[in-house]
Amino acid sequence: MAKAGNRYSKLIEYIFLENYRSEAQEVNFRREDLVSAAKELDIALPKNLGDVIYSFRYRTALPESIRELAPDGLEWVIRSVGQAKYKFSLTAMPHIVPNSLLAEIKIPDATPGIITRYALNDEQALLAKIRYNRLIDIFTGVTCYSLQNHLRTTVPDMGQVETDEVYIGVNKHGAQYVFPVQAKGRSDQLGIIQVEQDFALCAAKFPQLVCRPVAAQFMEDNLIALFIFETGEKGVVINEEKHYRLVSPEEMTDEDLDKYRKETVETIPRKRLRSIEGIGEDQEVSGQEHDKYL
Repeated sequence: MAKAGNRYSKLIEYIFLENYRSEAQEVNFRREDLVSAAKELDIALPKNLGDVIYSFRYRTALPESIRELAPDGLEWVIRSVGQAKYKFSLTAMPHIVPNSLLAEIKIPDATPGIITRYALNDEQALLAKIRYNRLIDIFTGVTCYSLQNHLRTTVPDMGQVETDEVYIGVNKHGAQYVFPVQAKGRSDQLGIIQVEQDFALCAAKFPQLVCRPVAAQFMEDNLIALFIFETGEKGVVINEEKHYRLVSPEEMTDEDLDKYRKETVETIPRKRLRSIEGIGEDQEVSGQEHDKYL
């Protein structure tokens, strides 16, 4: 019999290769196929069949024999297409990786010390730091409230989905938002499949709200990468990425504050500046006039 260490790989490899046809874009299978695969390979059937599929969707790379059958620039992922139904399909962005060249933004750390001390794991610690530091509000510019942790539900044509935390928000115009958040520690990878599921979750459970899935990952203990997504002709794409460094108040220097103030000024539309006090098209706007509109 196969050793436990490679049992999952042998099962998923068998299912893929049994159903794959040359140049196929999708390979459909069911969870129950694991039973017949285990029998054919003389492998002890795992007690939790779902964990085999979960592992390759979110934690572990697919076997090399599967990956090498993907065209250049694409990779195989496993998508859910119903209750206990799945398909291998091709995507250009299977994983979401923080851009190491992106500038950091310092935020005074408001996480209570007792929470920092007793956080049990990276994911829970990350969700706590995001919540206590209002990072979803800061990142999106929308006033947000945590609705529920680890929301697990069923959506049409996809089956069961789960998201780590759901925020509800409202902007200055009164528009209401839903922000499903996927969180990962340093050793795990964010996957595009989870973001696709979050869009499906929003459509099924919050159709009247503006859906903006967010992904978060620890890059270091107090350095958090945040992504927000949208859908377009190419499917799910990253709309924006920011890196927030949580620091003690004394680590925020006057130079930091001056830098952020100037960057904020530069984001104010020129048209808006000219509309105040009759500023003309060709007139220069002083620093003091800029500051009035922050």
